[in-house]
Parts: sequence; structure tokens; C-alpha cells
Amino acid sequence: MARAARERLGEAVGDVASATDRDQLAINTIRTLSMDAVQAANSGHPGTPMALAPVAYTLWQRFLRFDPEDPIWPDRDRFVLSNGHASMLLYSLLHLAGVKAVNKRYERVGRPSVSLDDIKRFRQLDSKCPGHPEYRLTSGVEMTTGPLGQGVATSVGMAMASRWMASYFNRPGFEMFGYDVYAICGDGCLMEGVSNEAASLAGHLRLSNLCWIYDNNHITIEGNTALAFTEDVGARFLGLGWNVTRVSDANDLEALGRALEIFRKTDDRPTFIIVDSHIGYGAPSKQDTSAAHGEPLGEDEIRGAKAKYGWPVDAKFLVPPEAKKAFAEGIGKRGRALRKEWIERFKAYQKRHPKLADQLDRMQHRQLPDGWDKDAPVFPPDPKGMATRESSAKVLNALAPNLPWLVGGSADLAPSTKTRLTFEGAGDFQAETPGGRNLHLGIREHAMCAVLNGLSLSKIRPYGSTFLIFCEYAKQPIRLAALMEIPTLYVFTHDSIGLGEDGPTHQPVEQLAGLRAIPGLVVLRPGDANETTEAWKTAIELDHTPVALIMSRQALPTLDRANLGAASGVRKGAYVLSDPDGEPDVILIATGSEVSLCLQAAEALASRKIGARVVSMPSWELFERQPQRYRDSVLPPSVTARVSVEQASTFGWDRWVGASGATIGMTTFGASAPLKDLLEKFGFTVDNVVKAAQAQVRAAAKPDARPTKVKKTTGKKVARGAAAPVRKRPAPAKRARAARR
Repeated sequence: MARAARERLGEAVGDVASATDRDQLAINTIRTLSMDAVQAANSGHPGTPMALAPVAYTLWQRFLRFDPEDPIWPDRDRFVLSNGHASMLLYSLLHLAGVKAVNKRYERVGRPSVSLDDIKRFRQLDSKCPGHPEYRLTSGVEMTTGPLGQGVATSVGMAMASRWMASYFNRPGFEMFGYDVYAICGDGCLMEGVSNEAASLAGHLRLSNLCWIYDNNHITIEGNTALAFTEDVGARFLGLGWNVTRVSDANDLEALGRALEIFRKTDDRPTFIIVDSHIGYGAPSKQDTSAAHGEPLGEDEIRGAKAKYGWPVDAKFLVPPEAKKAFAEGIGKRGRALRKEWIERFKAYQKRHPKLADQLDRMQHRQLPDGWDKDAPVFPPDPKGMATRESSAKVLNALAPNLPWLVGGSADLAPSTKTRLTFEGAGDFQAETPGGRNLHLGIREHAMCAVLNGLSLSKIRPYGSTFLIFCEYAKQPIRLAALMEIPTLYVFTHDSIGLGEDGPTHQPVEQLAGLRAIPGLVVLRPGDANETTEAWKTAIELDHTPVALIMSRQALPTLDRANLGAASGVRKGAYVLSDPDGEPDVILIATGSEVSLCLQAAEALASRKIGARVVSMPSWELFERQPQRYRDSVLPPSVTARVSVEQASTFGWDRWVGASGATIGMTTFGASAPLKDLLEKFGFTVDNVVKAAQAQVRAAAKPDARPTKVKKTTGKKVARGAAAPVRKRPAPAKRARAARR
């Protein structure tokens, strides 16, 4: 700090002689850093960080079990800022507490996670302080928040993870896990339905290690919450089985401390603390609260606020040494001692319980146990076969016993999605049995996927299931898993019109295209039982990638691999399943249940002297990651006659068949009818595939023909004319991540 600034600060706030004075100095440092950063960026939300600075400071200084020197210490308390637009509150805390950065190898690198220069570059390109907090970009950020409600919903999964890990790893004299989870949320978070879904589940599970702190400021973007939100929130949470307490003034540090002590002493339910605040200065005022919430205050308003705090009005990004000292002597000293105790306990634990210690260490580093896949099933050929949801159940129950932290469940559909763990000792996760590995998440698809993310962020390997059509309820947490690069597993069954009589409300059409459009998400739709085994193994080995496994309801033949490509080709996303003698005249590309259809069509084409290659393409994303040489070996550029077959939207298939290729898929919604009738109506028949392939071969033989004309019929396209070359999509560039965890 410049000498003149020090002198002005000394004149303004006096000597920091007492803890109270130093607390207020630290709180006002958080406030002024937030104001200055938003003003410099000319973008952001200063009001909430200003109002909540006393709340966050009290929590971090007096209660949070967190060591700034090691922000990934396994038994640390978790802090989630669900109202992520208030990101400067978190960045200020990370800077003042001196949180250290961690690299992708889980090593501390010696530099601050958030420097003062980072704060000065708030919301700028490649800054460690983006507009909303991002996990793995900034060490100390426990999850990516932004979409309101996601933070509190995900915190439920974190609290469940603490309970599960305590049940599995703790032994007499060795409490390895028992951390608490705190989440700050606002009116917007509580208006979003996902927060109520998650709160209902948390109340049912009696997660007494979970505390939500509600910033009750009555302000949203449009103005006062009375416009649309007048319910009794406290009564709602009492009804959901929470302990509810209230702090009438966000600036009352002692009352805040008492409320947090009540949380610590409550052992039979989660705690909901309602904190009344005034957005902006942190005290009642006549300022324009909507401006304070959604845009910079302006220089004059900032000067007024600083004067109110007794702060040098012309100082910008001022960080008094006493503020950092307060954090060092509070959370820093306490967190360092707690972590050192844990490390010493872990050393003794390694000697007493070496197998568990090894598992704990592997889990924390996202490593798999030795021999985890040794019991993966290989299915014999079977013309009748089984649904991939059935083979998925067999694979899951073969792998899970050797991967103890593989935990999951469904949104009340386990009997249909076949995702229940049935081996001895699997058990159910309930309030009385937190070590159970079967999760019962209720009809809450949105909250389910957020909870899965919380478990994954805690290093458990979670999976969750529902029908593919209902993934639409959960797109935000699926998208966030991809953004955070965490290995959450989603099992979506009933994958097509093949589920039959339930009709178009339950028959997915555009869902595969929607999932494939999410950057960083791997979608795998296996075509038979052995592809299902490989799909599960591939998904589990992807340690920083979420995966959507897409399974059928109807039975699919288990292919005889004696004269076909090995199912291990699934790992590369696409592979040659069958080839004709000599060069192929046409390539048939399919996923899932349509793979066996293409094999039948290839046989029919062979009788017509047309050589067809059949390519199974369970994952576009994995195929795109392969070297160009491999991709060209599967889809030779010289073979322009191509047909794709998939019981889903045709959107995107031109990437693989070319603009003139034939795409047999869905261009309408489905219908309610038996499966056989549906396949005939929408063109998923051997005859239709053969006709499309013949047209492609004729078109390829006439390179000078007019541009392709596509005859459209319900559910299918038949191309005529010259086929366009296949367009390759470049692999997406990965975002630089300095804090891979």
C-alpha cells in the first residue's frame, strides 16, 4: 500500500486495536474490492457482495474448516456461492485468505489462486475471476455456479458424499470424513424449482451437515420480489423437514455466529438460516437497489459508499495488511492445524487400514482400483439377445463390487432403467444407512443430476438414470458437468420410438442431438450387449469427462463377433463392424438398435451385388478424438455413397454422410403403436435401408450429375444425385485449466 493511502486509511478507520475493529476492516475490504472490481470491468453485480460481506466473513473466519494453503484437503468444509453473480464476494475471500493455486496433478504451485491483479482483471478474457465462479479455473471454487438454484442443489450431493465417505472410510479412532457443507443463496435460487426438489431430498435424508444461508434482500433483476414471490419461505423449509432460524440484520456478527452455532449443534436435520439484508451498502439506505444488484454503482456512488465505511474515498483496490492478517490468524491458523491433524491421522490410518487408505487416496486422485474391470462380462452370441438396459444392469453389477465408490440410483425408475445394485451388501442410502450404494432420488430429474454433480465433485463416481426423454428436465446440471469436466455418469434408457405404445410424449426424438451438442459431454449408444460392456468400461475410464449412456428398452441381438469387428472398437467411437469382399460401394452407419438393422441390409445388398460396409458409431465425440488416419480408415473419403440410420433426429448426420448422403431418421415426433408398426411407418426396415443405399450407389456413379435432390417422406430421406464429400468437424479446443482437480 502506498504511504499516502496508508495515512488516509489510518485517519479514516483509526488504529486496528481490537478484534471488532479488525473484523470490520476485513469486511469493508471485501466490500470495496467488490465495488472497485465491478466498476473497473464496467460489468457485474456489486450489491450482493457488499451486503453479504459480514455473513461470508463470519462463516469463513469463525466456522469454516478450510486450509487456504491446501484448498483440496479431502475433509475440508465446502463453501458454495449459489448466487454466483455475487462472484466478487468469493474472489475477495480467496484473495484475502491467501488461498493457494493447485495444478492438474493435485500439486500446490506456490502462487495465489486469486491475486490482486486477477481481481483488477475481473470479467476480462482469461482472467481467474470470470463473471461467475468456475470450478477448476480458480482453486478454492468448489463448483461452477451461475444458473440459479444449481449451487444449493449440488450442495446436497456434497453433503451426501460426506455422509457416505464417513460410513465407508471411518473406523474407531479414525474419523477421516465428517465435513460440513455451506451454501449461500438468494431469492432467485429459491424461486427455481430445482432448489425445492433438492431441499425436499435433503430433508428426507436428514442431512444435518448441510447449511443453506438465505440472503433475504427482496430484490431481483425486475425489482422487489413482491412482484412474483410472496410465499413464506421459512414455513416451506419447516415443512420440508429443515431446522429454520433467522438473523434480522446481516451486519450483526454475533447473531450470525449464534445461528451458525445452532447449525453445528443440530444433528437431526439440515439447517436453513434466513438473513435479512439490504442489497448494496449493507445497511438500510435510499439507494437504487436494482442498480446495485445488476450493474456498476458509478464513481459518485462508490465514493459515497466508501465514505460511509470510513474508507479513503479515492483509494482503489486497497487491501490493508491488517485485513489479510485477520484472515491469517482466523481461518488460516485454524485450517492449517486441522489439516495437519488430518494428515497425521491419515499416516496412522495407512498403517492400521492400508487397503482403505489406498482406496481413499485413489478416490481423491480419480484413480481406479487394480482389477476394477476383471469381472466385466462377455456375452455369447444370441439372435434374440436382450435390451441394452438389461445388459447394462449385468455390466453394472459386475463392475461395481470392484469399484467401491461407484454409487448411484435413479429418478424413481430403477426397475425400468435396471440400475439398481443387487449384489450382497450394496444397500440403500437413507438417513439411517448412509453407507448404502443405491440412491433413491425420487421423481426429481433436475435435482438428481445436480446431486450427482455434488457427489462427483467430492470424488465419488456417481451415476443416475431416467428415461432419455426426461433428460430435458436436467440439461443445466448435465451442461455444468461438462463445463466443470467432472466424470458424472448419466444412464438414459427407453432411447427411441422403440418403446412403442407410450407414444410421442415418451419417445425421444431430438434428445440425442441435444446431448451431442453439449461441448465436452460424451454420448455412447451401444448396439448390443458386448458394446454395452465396452461402453461402461470406457465411461468409467474417462476421469474428467461426463458421459451419457443411452440404452434401449427393446431387445437387440447379441452379435456373433466371429466374422465381425471386435466390440472394443467402441472405445474409438466408431469402427468397422463388417466389410464386403473388396472395396465397399456404400457405407451404412448406425448406432444402437439400428446397427443390427444395417447388418441385415448389408446382407440384402450383397445379394444385389452391392458391397456395403457397416460402421457402428456409438459415440460421435470419441470418434472425433481419433487421429485423422483412423477416421479415414473407417470412413474413407473415396467412398461418398453413405447412409446413416438412427431412430432419432437426423440433425447433424450430414457431418458423416455428406450433404448429399441419405439419412434415415426422425423428422417428426413418434406415435403410439406397437414397435413393429412404428418401424414400418418411420422407415426403419431392411427394404428402406436397401433402397437408400442403392440410390447412393447410383448417385456416386454419376459425379457430374445435378446436385442432390432429397425426397422427403415421413421419417426418412432418400437421396438421389451426386454425393457431397464428408465434412470433418475439427476437435474442439480444450479450455486451459490451471486448477484441474
